[in-house]
Parts: sequence; structure tokens; C-alpha cells
Amino acid sequence: MRQRSLIAMTAALAAGALTLTACGSRDEGGSSDSGSGGTTVVIGVDAPLTGDLSALGLGIKNSVDLAAKTANKDKYVEGITFKVEALDDQAQPSSGQQNATKFVADKEVLGVVGPLNSSVAESMQKVFDDAGLVEVSPANTNPALTQGADWQTSKARTYKSYFRTATTDAIQGPFAAQYLFNDAGKKKVFVIDDKKTYGAGLAATFSAEFEKLGGEIVGTEHIDPETKDFSAVATKVKTSGADVVYYGGEYPQAGPLSKQIKASGAKIPLVGGDGIYSADFIKLAGADGAGDFATSVGAPVEELDSAKEFVANYEAEGYSEAYEAYGGYSYDSAWAIIEAVKKVVEDNDGTLPDDARAQVTAAMQNVSFAGVTGQVSFDEFGDATNKQLTVYSVKDGDWAAVKSGTYEG
Repeated sequence: MRQRSLIAMTAALAAGALTLTACGSRDEGGSSDSGSGGTTVVIGVDAPLTGDLSALGLGIKNSVDLAAKTANKDKYVEGITFKVEALDDQAQPSSGQQNATKFVADKEVLGVVGPLNSSVAESMQKVFDDAGLVEVSPANTNPALTQGADWQTSKARTYKSYFRTATTDAIQGPFAAQYLFNDAGKKKVFVIDDKKTYGAGLAATFSAEFEKLGGEIVGTEHIDPETKDFSAVATKVKTSGADVVYYGGEYPQAGPLSKQIKASGAKIPLVGGDGIYSADFIKLAGADGAGDFATSVGAPVEELDSAKEFVANYEAEGYSEAYEAYGGYSYDSAWAIIEAVKKVVEDNDGTLPDDARAQVTAAMQNVSFAGVTGQVSFDEFGDATNKQLTVYSVKDGDWAAVKSGTYEG
């Protein structure tokens, strides 16, 4: 068995954050247009703005809004005013595809931030790629989106216009397995997923690593994400002898699932990925959620020197929703688009060329800057070069960071 290890995170990521000064006014549609004159460039946002996952989606939209306002105030790209247009995908692939078509039809859109869900991204990638319109997701973690369906044996980039600032489940699942087996001393796991692209993929990478480490999978189950009655699954968990449950899915189901597992008499923690790392999970799980775990991309934003201004300016802007798990990554995704637009404008004597979309997509590959979440850049697949991850635990009604690091295969 090949041993794998966690490399402890350094005390702080490189400083040199962007100057983030909130400005302008916020309208109810989430559009930002606080610059003056010049050419308007639209940054699209696709996320679930309504429905069960709206807490995450609204945090994404607001953070992109803040990035656009900052660029406009600072006149970061001479002659360009950035505007944000957000569309609601309701976490549905069909809606995401329709939104992608709308963005493509609007010639002012030179980049899109989103989506939240990997399954939605699958429906959008070809639409954007055919139009040469760059897409930067702050949250998609399924490896196949960048490395192809056969990523485990033969990596191949399918869509040149797709990038992401979040790391992948090829890293997140094994990272959780290593923590549970090596640090938490868990040896028997019951694995559950919601059968969706994100959840099933995450559960698979977790399971493979847990078994390699010597752990035992004592049961597996799939749930219907449209229901909230998990009593039958909870009973199976109780009788399995598991000392931990791993769930591949999102918080609207994970919260009730955790609560019902405890109610069945199985007083064991539920563990999930970034899809459950939300304050809403804690609300749904109730008091019995204490001791549950989640992994999420990056280091805790509140602890990064590079994120202090983002946190302060987000609060100063007065958004009614929290920036949630992907706020920093959403800001950085938007800023990556802004940097690419800046490069294209500078390369074309201060103007946008007729093939601006193609040039922005090409420029994105070489974008590199000190962002909210640390150094932002992309590898040959369009994946984030920042591989930081953190394990969180529910403690005193909130998420508390337990361990941060990077995964090495």
C-alpha cells in the first residue's frame, strides 16, 4: 500500500492581497455599474439564487458584485466599466444550459462566474466553449470537468474555455479519508451519496482512499435528494457497526440525514465535502450535528491575511446574505476575468477587439495574481494551482477549523 501524507499548511499564505474597497450602490438584481463612461463589459453569474442551495448561490453573486465594484472604483481597466448580470439556475442542469445560451447571446458578456453544481457545469461547458466564452467556477469540484471522463487513467482537457478556482474531488475525497483514518481514528465507514455528479464522484474518491489506508466500508447507500425522510437509511447505518458516515452530497439533505442517523441511535459523526459546509447544515442538523465534519476548499478565509480586506469590505457593503463557503473563490474568479480583460485591452491599444471573447479565454490561461484565497493561477487543465483544503467540525453551533493542509498522491 502506497502511503500518502498531508503537508501541514504554513502559518499564512503569501500576503499581497488586492486592494478591495467597496463602493457604489447595490441594486436588487445584483448588477454592478459604479464606473463612468467607456465600454461596458458584463461579467455573468450563474448560480442557484433561489431554492435549497440559495445560501451558497447568493454568496457567490454578492462576491462577484464586490469585485466588479472594486475594479470600477479603482478604474483598474482603463476605459472599461464592469457590470454584473446574475441568472438563477436553481441548481438544475437544464436551467444552467438555458442561462449559458442567454449569456452567449449577450455580446457584452466576456466572462461568466459559476456555476455552483458540477452537474450544472456539465450542461453549460459546450455552450460556452462553442462560443469561445470563458467560464470560471468558484465551486465545481468534479475532476472530469477539466480532465475528461477518464481522468483517473488518462487526463485530457475537453473544454479550453472552462477554468475553476476551487480544487477538485480527486484531492478533497482522499484528504477527508486521510483525516478520518489517520487523525480521527475512524476505521469503519458507511458511505452514502445522492447519485448526482458531485456527490457520487466525491464519495467514490473518498472510498477508494479510505480502503487503501486500511479502512473498511461496512455499507453503501444512495438517497433520493428530493425527499427528507432518511429513516430507512439511518436504520441501516445503525446496524452496520460503522463508526462514521461519509456523505457525498449537499447540505439540504445532509442536515436532516445527520439528524435522523442520530435519532436512530447511531451516535456517530456524519462527514461530507464542501457541499455541506454551510451554516444552513448546522440549522438543519440541529443540536445533534455537533461533532459532524466537513472538508472545504482552501484555508479558512477569516484567517488569511490576504482576505482581511475582502471580509471587511463585504460587511461594509451591507449585503444581506453571507459570503458563505465560496465567497473568496467567487471574488477571485471574477477578478481572474477582470485580469484577462485588462490584458486584452492592453494588448489592443486600449480597446476591445472584435474577437475579444477568444482573446480573453486565451489570456485566462496565463492569469496569475495575489487574490483573496492566496495566489491564483491555473494549470494546463484549467484547474486551480492552489490545492489547499481544510477540515471543519461543528462546535458550539458553528463551523470550527480543525486541520488545514494540502494533499499529495
